[in-house]
This record gives sequence, C-alpha cells and structure tokens, in this order.
Amino acid sequence: MDATPSAAIEILAHEIERFPQNTGSEHDDRLKAYQAEVEQSLADPNAYWLNQANRIEWMRPPTQSLTYEWNTEKRIISHTCYADGILNATTSCLDRHANGERSEKTAIIWQGEESADVRRYTYTELRDEVCRCANVLKRLGAKKGDRIAIYLPLIPEAIIAMLACARIGAIHTVVFGGFSAESLRDRINNAEARILITANAGRRNGKVIPLKTWADEALRDAPTIAHVVVVRSTSDAVPMTSPRDHWYSDLTSNESTICEPEPMNAEDPLFILYTSGSTGKPKGVLHTTGGYLVQAALSHERVFGMREDDVYWCTADVGWITGHTYVVYGPLANGSTVLLYEGGPTYPNPGRTWDICDTHRVTVFYTAPTLIRLLMSHGDEWPSTFNLSTLRMLGCVGEPINPEAWRWYFDIIGKKRCPIMDTWWQTETGSILISPLAGIHDLKPGSALRPFFGIEAAILKPDGSVCGTKEGGALCLTRPWPGITRTLWGDHEKFIDTYFTANPNVYTAGDGCYRDEDGDLWILGRLDDVVNVAGHRIGTAEVESALVNHDTVAEAAIVPIRDPIKGQALAAFVTLMDGVTATPDLKQQLLLHVRTSIGPIAVPASLTFAPALPKTRSGKIMRRILRAIAEGNTNDLGDVSTLADPGVVDTLLRLKEPRNS
Repeated sequence: MDATPSAAIEILAHEIERFPQNTGSEHDDRLKAYQAEVEQSLADPNAYWLNQANRIEWMRPPTQSLTYEWNTEKRIISHTCYADGILNATTSCLDRHANGERSEKTAIIWQGEESADVRRYTYTELRDEVCRCANVLKRLGAKKGDRIAIYLPLIPEAIIAMLACARIGAIHTVVFGGFSAESLRDRINNAEARILITANAGRRNGKVIPLKTWADEALRDAPTIAHVVVVRSTSDAVPMTSPRDHWYSDLTSNESTICEPEPMNAEDPLFILYTSGSTGKPKGVLHTTGGYLVQAALSHERVFGMREDDVYWCTADVGWITGHTYVVYGPLANGSTVLLYEGGPTYPNPGRTWDICDTHRVTVFYTAPTLIRLLMSHGDEWPSTFNLSTLRMLGCVGEPINPEAWRWYFDIIGKKRCPIMDTWWQTETGSILISPLAGIHDLKPGSALRPFFGIEAAILKPDGSVCGTKEGGALCLTRPWPGITRTLWGDHEKFIDTYFTANPNVYTAGDGCYRDEDGDLWILGRLDDVVNVAGHRIGTAEVESALVNHDTVAEAAIVPIRDPIKGQALAAFVTLMDGVTATPDLKQQLLLHVRTSIGPIAVPASLTFAPALPKTRSGKIMRRILRAIAEGNTNDLGDVSTLADPGVVDTLLRLKEPRNS
C-alpha cells in the first residue's frame, strides 16, 4: 500500500452482514418517499428547513432559513437559521402539551436506584414545576442572557432546572454530576455563571456522591456565583452558607405556577455545554434556540419512529449532549414519555437495566456501545430473566459499535425483531447526523449507514482529495444544518481553528470514516486514534473489533505507543467475558486472532488483561489514560475526575504487562 503521509486508513477486510427487515409494497412506498425527501433536503435546503420549522411552536414564525459563510482563508465562519423567528423552547416542550390533549400524559418517569423510588410527572405537573423554578431564578436576580450552572444527579429537578433557565431566557450550562470540584470551577468561571443549582448528594452504585461538598470546594475560587440553590436529593446533611445557599424546596414551595415564557430570537443562546476528556481547558460549545430545537425534535421522531404511546429510555446523563437532545429537548418537544434512571446499570446486579425495561414497559431504548458490551460480558442469562417484549426499537450512540456487540444487542435484547439505530453525531453537531431510519433502511452491524436529511458528508484524504470506495479518511460536512454549534463560548478563533482549518471551508468532525460499495458509511473512530505503524495507518477501532470478535473477549481498547523502529505500535487492554480466565496461552490466542483477522502489522506490541477499563460515567473509554499507562507515564495521567471508578486506574497500573517480543 501507499505509505506516504496522504495514505488512507487501512480498512479491516470483513464480510458485510445485512439484516433486511423491510419488505413489501408498503416499504417500497416508504423508501420512495424517503428518497424524495432526501433529494429535496439537499436540492433546496432553505425550503426544506423552513418547512420543518413548523414542527415547533413560534411566537413569530421565521421567514428566513439557513444562511452561512464558510471562508477559512478570510477567517469568516458564520451560520444562522431562522434568524428572524421568535420563540421560547419551553412553549414547544411544555405548554402546547399541557394546554392540549397531552395535559395528563406522563412526561417523566423517574426511577431511583432503589426499586421503590419512583416519581412521575404529567406534562401539566412538569410545566408547573418549571414555572416555579423559573420564578425562583428571577427572584434571585437572573435575567435573559445570564449563565446558570447546573450540577445535579439524574433526577427530575435537573430537567426542571434546564427548562426553567430556558423559560426566562437564561443560558444553562449543565456540569456532569461526576465531575470534580476543579472541573466544576473551570466551567463556572469560563461561563461566568451567576447561580449554581446543585444537590446535597447523589446516589450511584449504592454510594453517596457528595455534590454539595464538591460544589463548596469549587466555589472557593468562583467569584461570579452569587447564589447556590440546593436540591435535597437524599437525607445526607450538608453545610449551608448564608446568605449564599438556599434550599430548593424552601424557595419553590410557595412560588406561582405561572411564568410567562421570555421571547427569544432563534439565534439567542440556549445552552453552553463543555466538552470533556481532553487535557486542556474545556471548550464551551454554544447552541442557539430555534435551529437546535427543530433538529432535536425532527431527528428524535424520525430516527426512532416515535409513537404516541412509547416509553422512551435514553440512558445518557443530562450532563452530556445526548442527554440534552435526546432526554430533554427532542423527546419533550415531541410529547414523549421519558424515563430517567439515577443509578448504576449493573447495581445491585447485572440485570438491573433489563429489570427497569421490564418494570416500566420500555419500548425505545437508546444507549452506548460501552454499556452494551458491559451487559454482554455478564452473559445471556440476565436479559432472559426479564420480559423485554415491549421493546420495539433499539439505538446506540457515543462511539462505533463493533459488529459482535451489535449482533448480541440485536439477537438477545431485540429478539431479532427490533431495528438498531446506530447513530453518529457530536456535542458540536447538536443532533444525530448519520443513522439508519426506522422502517426505511436495511441494517448492517457496525455501519451508521446514511446521512440524515439535509446533511452532505464527504470523506477526504489528508491532501483534501475525496476518498474512493472503502478508502478511509476524514469525515467532513460540506454545509451547515440548523443545530450546528455557532461557536465556542468566548473563543471564536479557536472554533475556526478546531473545526475549519484541517480542511478549509468544510466542517471537519475529527472522525475517520469510509463508504462501502453500497454507499453506506462506517465510522472508524477518532482520527487521533489512527496509528501509523511502519507507514500503515490503522484505525484502532478496527483492531478493537477484531479482538472483541473472539468469543472470550467482552471489551477491548487499543492505544498508540511510541516505537523506536516502527514510529508507533499498538497496546491492547482486554476485558474478558465472565468466567473466562486470563492465561498466557489465551493472550497468544488473541494476538494470533488479530494477525489472522487483519494482518501482522496490526498485532499489538503489548496486551494487558484488565478487569475493567477506565471510563467516564457517560461510558466513554478514556484512552489517553490507557496510553499513559502503556507508555509508563504514570505521573502524567491528567485529569481523572471524570472517571466512573478511579480505582480502575490503580488496578491497571499493577497489571500492566511488558511488551511482546
């Protein structure tokens, strides 16, 4: 192969499986309608998106659609959508349901870690609680454009607080409840937030998460915070600092349930969400109101084929973009019933997730590949214990799903009848951009299939030329869409440098990708996870998939390490299925398996059996930590505050094996 710097990523040669679930004349009609809509959305995106604006409520409907200028050379990156429209996001998410036929429909089902802890809110009750909270924020001095930080466990008050901010035109910035005091402080200071909404504590895997204690530590060096509102989520006592701190229940108990929604321009900010997992300062991704809400509602409905009687469970925390778009804004704009669960997916046993699906009769289930692999590692017995017959649609998000986990998800959880929506998108994109559509596409394990309406994707080589079939390159988007982030908070120059300079005048996602012979897209993982081994550019996701294909492996992570001869080599960290014993012989079997599946160039230089991999609570593997461990840089692990279980790192440091000869 060409070993020049412009060489494409090597693609793992494997037989593509197809799962056709759509047949008959009815499907043919749906497919024709879908293809016509795709063609319309690309041929006349302005008309298409202006028509889609009708799916939400407006105080003044827009007459303008997409406008943009992407000129990297002139350092002009600007895009708007519905710029003359006026709305408030909560009118679509709350009032039109509470004032209509869905007034008594359940909006939120909250399941605590204890089975008996369940709360339900109708759309009317949710609207009332949001208005109470919004009035409290106004009494504390909050106004349109102010930033309000939210640092809560996955409880109903987290959604209520987000919507209360939107109700009064304040900009919310949700900080994931697993972040450290330092991470919280950095985000508060960057946003210059005036109010913090937190809880006395949270619960996870039977343990207390001391949120108020961490918040107090963060606020020692966060001078912009004037008020702290504390939700009493558990019975744990915490210190309160007067006059700064207030109990949420004391403030809201006598508040009015009427709060008129603040008129917002479609381009007014809705929220700032900080990216996580990097070594530098967090980047504040800014999303505006109108375009984001339209695309959230559209994608949620169309990707999952939502029905009026669905019980929808997206397992993401609202501290992440998936939680914003597919727990809060998209589902509530569509009038869906949303399930929330505060707790660990395998606590108190590996059947917990399936127990919740059974108990609450979940119909649509959307989760991360890492969770699927975790649950898969405990075997088929746990899901078979529970009644999963109500499930009709499955989804995954967060990183490429390996075909083996896809098949388990399809066969064991979906009983070979539930389509899997394998979705690709990012914090910056705001919503799903590549995915199958319910009832339209035949499925391929591991492929995200096709771009969403109005999305035009290009796969580019490092020299800017277009990749051929089954030639891996950089996934780029050639035109904006309504929900794309407008900028990074306070740093538009960094926004341009991060997303628009590697490939001028297009948005570079940072992920590798290729098209197969059918034109379907396969995401290869982050480009910074592409390893150049002796001139061969190998996507780490390909090697991980080969390892997980072995019937003893539950999960695998591959990271690049420095090599004096090859430039870079691969280090593998492997978690085995329950009941499988790690032995030197098995290690050699796995290395041989990679050699057979891909070739000698892809064989890891080291392989460490790991009881668990370091992950954030959103389920993402923190590969930079694995790389530091693999290279022996144990004094430079960076910020580990986002880890779900920091003890995993200590275990790996003890287990790290030497490189293979």
